[in-house]
Amino acid sequence: MLPHAVPTIELNDGNSIPQLGFGVFRVPNDQAAAAVSTALETGYRAIDTAAYYGNETGVGEGLRMTDVPRAEVHLTTKVWHTDLGYAATLRAFDRSLANLQVDYVDLYLIHWPVPSRDLYVETWQALEKIKSSGGARSIGVSNFPQAQIERLLTETGTAPAVNQIELHPWLPQKKLRAYDARQNIATQAWSPLGHGQLVTDPVVRAIAEAHSRDAGQVLLRWNLDLGNIVISKSVTPERIRSNIQVFDFALTTDDHARLAALNAGKRTGPNPETYGI
Repeated sequence: MLPHAVPTIELNDGNSIPQLGFGVFRVPNDQAAAAVSTALETGYRAIDTAAYYGNETGVGEGLRMTDVPRAEVHLTTKVWHTDLGYAATLRAFDRSLANLQVDYVDLYLIHWPVPSRDLYVETWQALEKIKSSGGARSIGVSNFPQAQIERLLTETGTAPAVNQIELHPWLPQKKLRAYDARQNIATQAWSPLGHGQLVTDPVVRAIAEAHSRDAGQVLLRWNLDLGNIVISKSVTPERIRSNIQVFDFALTTDDHARLAALNAGKRTGPNPETYGI
């Protein structure tokens, strides 16, 4: 049995995904293999990368460095906005498979919608093709506001399995999460620590101290309690292990009320409405 059993979330296509995953944003390619192998050995079974991260080769190497079978690892990658469009997306996907040296991914996402270019619908149609051919078990979107998801539903009839968005107490995304839930789309949180800025917030630190935990664990637990899928990220083995030790404590109702009061609509990453223009 894994040292830290991670719950799974069932997706709308019948597949499932571990609720806590390991991300490699800003992890250099030459460090990605060690980070991924450490994460897998620690108990993570979901790995999240992207073509834009430039480390798919290292991630693939990390998958092969452990004894964890490929079938037990939920692997996500994403198409970058410079490759939006039907044919370009199909080519980009083939490059990602080659870089990762795998036959399929478990989840393939459109990284950003870039609505100004009006290519995300045909890109989504390419993802439908990739799924139907077995290249991706599930398909979804990242950083998609409600309007863009509604257009995908209207024009293709296929709902994303996942919407991966910036989500933390400064930006709880309550309205978008509620919309995702109505459409049976799983919400996945990136930057759950607000790019590290929230770990110094006095409220978060006080709650962490009360539970004899660190601030990062509190912020991950908050997202998990909301029912979100969460991506944690670190290259430090100690932090990688710490981030998965969040299933043996609980936040109180008062903790949640105090964290909810931090909502300021504050992004620590780009705005999906304007990014990529």
